[in-house]
Amino acid sequence: MAFNWSTFKTRALTAVVFVAVMLVGLLWNQWSFFILFSVIHFGCWWEYLSLVEKIRATRFHPYLKLGWMLAGYGLLLACCGPAYRWGGYELGVNLGLPVSAAGFALLMIGIFLQRVVKPAAIGMAALGVLYISLSWALLLRIRQAGIQLQGDAVVLDGGKTIPILLIGSIWINDTMAYIVGSFIGKTPLSPISPKKTWEGTAGGALLAVLVMATAGAAVAHSSPVQTGVMAAIAAVAGTVGDLLESRLKRMAGVKDSGSIMPGHGGFMDRFDSLLLATPCVWIYLQLV
Repeated sequence: MAFNWSTFKTRALTAVVFVAVMLVGLLWNQWSFFILFSVIHFGCWWEYLSLVEKIRATRFHPYLKLGWMLAGYGLLLACCGPAYRWGGYELGVNLGLPVSAAGFALLMIGIFLQRVVKPAAIGMAALGVLYISLSWALLLRIRQAGIQLQGDAVVLDGGKTIPILLIGSIWINDTMAYIVGSFIGKTPLSPISPKKTWEGTAGGALLAVLVMATAGAAVAHSSPVQTGVMAAIAAVAGTVGDLLESRLKRMAGVKDSGSIMPGHGGFMDRFDSLLLATPCVWIYLQLV
């Protein structure tokens, strides 16, 4: 196949912009992190509801779509602690419940205005609260854990470390799984994603553990064992998350969940692994 320079430039430019936006959101402060994942939250919801519409052969009323998004966002806001406070106004306390209530009100109106109500479609859409909103809410909880405040001012921000290690683990796992699988992969991992192999999956996970355990000890002064275990959990759960989203796309009959990132697909295509890895890592952190 001839090299397509135009396609390469599009994919490369998109990748550069994507990495730049992610780094600013992750590294600047807790507010940039909040804004970044608020945008990702709504983007994932929009694409997920579009997939559900295709899978269940229905069309949701716009109020119903907005209702699910706001109900889920209220959950995310409710998980914002004191780190998300400005002038005595705290997002979790002051906005969580009202936003959720507004979402549920729109849901009821949307269901009432829906011409044909399909319970299976409504139920599948409801799972998005757990699949999307709860995952990003828990990621915000992880981000806040290392922040020390004096009044409204941050005096120590150690909350960046674990989210960066988590996302780094997934990126390394995905990249190395592709490379290892390209060279020595022979055994298909799952019919859902024929290009994935057991050899590539194992190689990606192993390299993610080695790299992140070393990086955690050298840069974040974390226990290499704990960082390595976290990377292993992220790699395994992330792979399952990737397969889950591939299954949804196959059921919907689409190649990509969206087209927000030319050459790279949509929000869910980029964050499917993190959606499932986040709650698994959060549970691990609560245990240790």
